[in-house]
Amino acid sequence: MSFLKCFLFLLIFFVSKNISAQENIDSTKTQKLNEVLISPIHINRDLQNSPASIGVLSEKELLRNNTTDISNVINTIPGVFMQSSNITTTRISIRGIGARTPYGTNKIRAFYGNIPLTSGNSETVIDDIDLQNINQVEVIKGPLSSIYGAGLGGAILISPETFNKGNYQTEISSVFGSFGLLKNRVGFNLNEKSASLNLSYHNLKTDGWRENSAYNREGITLGGELFRKKNSKLTYFSNYTYLKAYIPSSINKNTFENNPQAGAPTWVASKGFKEYKSTLAGLAYDFKLNDHLQNSTSVFINYKDSNEPRPFDILRQYTFASGVRTQFSGDFKLGKIKNQFIAGLEYFRDNYSGNTFQNLYQQNNGNGSLQGNQLTATDQKRDFYNIFSQIRTLLSEHFEIQAGLNYNKTKFELQNDFPASANNPKERYSYDGIFSPQLSFLYKPNEVRTFYFSVSRGFSLPATEETLTSTGNINSDIKPETGYNFELGGKLHFFNRKLYTEIAIYRMEIKDLLVAKRIGDDQYEGVNAGKTFHEGIEISLNHNWPMNRIFNLNSYIGTSIGNYEFKEFVDNENDFSGNKLTGVPANTASAGFTLNTNTGFYFTADFQFTDKIPMNDSNADYSDSYSLLNLKTGYQFEILSGLKAHFDAGINNVTNEKYASMILTNATAVGNVKPRFYYPGLPVNYYGIISLNYVF
Repeated sequence: MSFLKCFLFLLIFFVSKNISAQENIDSTKTQKLNEVLISPIHINRDLQNSPASIGVLSEKELLRNNTTDISNVINTIPGVFMQSSNITTTRISIRGIGARTPYGTNKIRAFYGNIPLTSGNSETVIDDIDLQNINQVEVIKGPLSSIYGAGLGGAILISPETFNKGNYQTEISSVFGSFGLLKNRVGFNLNEKSASLNLSYHNLKTDGWRENSAYNREGITLGGELFRKKNSKLTYFSNYTYLKAYIPSSINKNTFENNPQAGAPTWVASKGFKEYKSTLAGLAYDFKLNDHLQNSTSVFINYKDSNEPRPFDILRQYTFASGVRTQFSGDFKLGKIKNQFIAGLEYFRDNYSGNTFQNLYQQNNGNGSLQGNQLTATDQKRDFYNIFSQIRTLLSEHFEIQAGLNYNKTKFELQNDFPASANNPKERYSYDGIFSPQLSFLYKPNEVRTFYFSVSRGFSLPATEETLTSTGNINSDIKPETGYNFELGGKLHFFNRKLYTEIAIYRMEIKDLLVAKRIGDDQYEGVNAGKTFHEGIEISLNHNWPMNRIFNLNSYIGTSIGNYEFKEFVDNENDFSGNKLTGVPANTASAGFTLNTNTGFYFTADFQFTDKIPMNDSNADYSDSYSLLNLKTGYQFEILSGLKAHFDAGINNVTNEKYASMILTNATAVGNVKPRFYYPGLPVNYYGIISLNYVF
């Protein structure tokens, strides 16, 4: 089915439901969509009054699938594309930004509360966090938020789960499903007048459906508030994660089509895996100085110790990051004109140590990886600070201006400790300071219509491997990517607030494009190779239809129609200018609904369409487009006063579509072996959920 046909079908379905809803409106109880509030760190918490395209996923939306994989739900946000293989190997791109990253996610900043999830080497990992510990996810698309570092792709803000339903709560749940899926979770929450505590433990396991793809993750999360008073509070948070995930890696086209459950032969033979322990921790103190000024100051640490045996070597990495962030916010008047402001400073220091060793798996009698002699040892320290400010000026009841400015200064030092040589002394380097301005105009003709126009500049720092030459020294020629984003949008309510619609049209040009040139099995060298061009339109609709006294239907549609291409790009004398940008589909669409009943039964259906994806810069190879259908039903009821039970059952990929859930961009052929572009997605799979919740 072509994208156009899919989109027209979804649009006709949605419009027909709207018409039916209006025909029955008089016979049903009016029920409006809830107003969406975004993080309190924003200059204005009302989503409709924010002159930016922000995708918001509520707690219910995050848990609408099997509570183990965030990619299913985050891909319902137009313009956001998350690829995932075996849960632990993921890549997120926003409007095409970050699509060419070989492994992982960069060019996007992420926060869990006030704690950065983005490391000093620009890598972002959000899939370690248990979905049941998240209250809300916000995705800011494009460099529209100066207070979050003005990342080119945008920012992902994850709000920790909070508890305010009573004094105490205990919860226990289990998820079980195909391919040995099992997740157990237990949680306890306490809420007193001056303090609160949220404690949870989870363990997630799966045998995997491919060779060498078993996965095991467990985590403990502790958070809450202390010394809570009318004008102040201390928030604390910590999260510990242990993970061991075997890696089947990517496969070539022939294997993908005929034997997708197979792993890459060398990864299977070496029993390659990723194992790490990580800890996030932070304290934040919020206090109100007076009726017009408040401050929030936080300190945080982010620690990770990892071990990754790969066929070509064994990689040991240690990272310890720490930082502080302080932010003042308030309001004032200039004559009769009201103003709100945010201003602050963020400092971040990252210490990275990486070591590689020989992998002697071929000499280990089929027992997998075996550590040999050391190959390299590198230490890097990276420091940066952001100075940020934003102001909102209400010129009239219908018109306002928002402006922001971010200044970033980054410096780092590198020490190659092994092999020892007089040619590898400690090197120091810093980028020129980067100013990232933002200006937005917002027109609000009434309480249910908002239109905005924004201009903003963003940047993306090179990852660690991109800062190095092939000899392991600092690449002084590398520069951060920068770009300007222009965006026009509207946020509109219809039918007495039962239909909410967002539309955004954007255009962005990135210069000094960072290209990771492969110089070895896992060695890349960064160069600034040209420019990319990103433009598109995003549309989302959310509708609440109270059918009668028993049934209520919530439905959504989202689509992104984009044009992403290389404007100027020459790599190794190959001119790719005008080619489609690698690793991102031009068009995506999603739709779904939840049918709720007042008896506790509900049913959900979700459909996602993904267009074909260019797999290399030459555009010689494309992945096939695909469509996925997921179904889920459940029943909630109260056993005793305060004690609730919840049962769910679901089917993912109902039509058993064969598709690539992740693409390895620019994979190269080795000898007679074809390029290994494909990470196969899960075939049809089933799951069930049982949970008990007691509030007292």
